Amino acid sequence: MRNLDITVLRSFVAVAEAGGVTRAAGFLNLTQSAVSMQLKRLEEMLGLRLLERSGRGVSLTPAGAQLLSYAQRMVEMNDEIYTRLTCQSWEGEIVLGVPHDIVYPVIPQVLQRMGRTHPRVKVQLLSSFTKELKAKFARGEADVIMTTEGGVDQGGETLMEVPLRWIGAPDGQAHKSRPLRVAFCRSCGFREFALARLDAENFAWELAVDSDSDMTVDATISADLAVTARLQGHAPTYVKYLDEGLLPDLGTQNINLYAGNGKTAITEVMVDYIRQGMLAVRGLSRDAA
Repeated sequence: MRNLDITVLRSFVAVAEAGGVTRAAGFLNLTQSAVSMQLKRLEEMLGLRLLERSGRGVSLTPAGAQLLSYAQRMVEMNDEIYTRLTCQSWEGEIVLGVPHDIVYPVIPQVLQRMGRTHPRVKVQLLSSFTKELKAKFARGEADVIMTTEGGVDQGGETLMEVPLRWIGAPDGQAHKSRPLRVAFCRSCGFREFALARLDAENFAWELAVDSDSDMTVDATISADLAVTARLQGHAPTYVKYLDEGLLPDLGTQNINLYAGNGKTAITEVMVDYIRQGMLAVRGLSRDAA
């Protein structure tokens, strides 16, 4: 047989992006044994070893890495064909709320996929702070929101737990200043948490920025005038993560997903695209750690 099963390829992609069978099974709504059997079937069909299994999870063999890009394209093409031919009447508007610091790299990919598979659906992207997004969601002003927070409220789904890291300018010296100069927006959810960690370790600090503008904070950091905190894997390319141990550890934060109780088929598709995108980011964050 020379025909590849899309369902099996979908499981392979999920495992490769998640870095483990257990995590992938959760996103696929399958049992761990079912996913393992699909992977075994795929390897037997191709006569190749695609995954290296270890106590920490799985990694791709050279053959698996070569297959991954093809499998991703095949799964995406399958979904696009199915949606175009069977769901042409789907139309409407979705309001998606996302904190600005986790818009990249997943959300542009989600918007692109939605535009390709559901061209009649208008997606309105709302970027704000977690506290404001949750308030809008509670009032019914947003259909789907993502948040960054220490826990998760009832009805929410934790997509990944991410280290919160200090960032500064490349080759910068701001982290050495005492008192430590820090920059946070007034509404930033990390501000109170990070400052409390500094106080707990008797780190003298002062605010270099007191603003509601994210651009002001980014400009201050890139100019090496202060440091701030961002989630690992989501910092802008023009800054760098500071080495661990230079400043107090900030622990982890959750990236959560909330979708309305009256989810439609369209919002379900968007939620699936977000989950798939976060699987890939989780793998990159794990490699960077």
